[in-house]
Amino acid sequence: MNRTILLTVGFFVVLISCNHSNGNRESALTRKDSVVSITPKISPTREIVKKNAVVSYSEKTENPLNDWYFKVELYETNNTFHYLVKLQYEEIRGTDTLKLPNFGRIPELVIKKGEEQYSCIIGFLDKENKFREYKKVYVKDNVLKVTTIRHYSVRVVPGKSD
Repeated sequence: MNRTILLTVGFFVVLISCNHSNGNRESALTRKDSVVSITPKISPTREIVKKNAVVSYSEKTENPLNDWYFKVELYETNNTFHYLVKLQYEEIRGTDTLKLPNFGRIPELVIKKGEEQYSCIIGFLDKENKFREYKKVYVKDNVLKVTTIRHYSVRVVPGKSD
């Protein structure tokens, strides 16, 4: 009787240890859609902040007397996912912020020409290199404006990520 109990307990110990993933959540999959991509941890702060613009967009305005521009530049801050946006239309200047969620990778920022004259779209590339619009910078009635086009967030599904 003792031997039967000992063998049964031993069997369950082996069974449990064979299914144990040692912290790797991808090792024991039961369905195709259960695959979990484990992303490396990205520090929320930067050790080194670049002084120059990370990305910029510029176009000369049609002012015949001056060398003026419509310009948008993004600068790093101490926070890895926050950027300072410097704006300029001729001699009008301003700033804004761009706050991205932590998608598990360093953001790849992009600024594209907008549809209207003196406009551009600030966004980023997702993991499939698809452009994701975030903010629109434009001039309307000689006023420099910024509008948020879309909001982004990270949803943590229990058991699916760290």
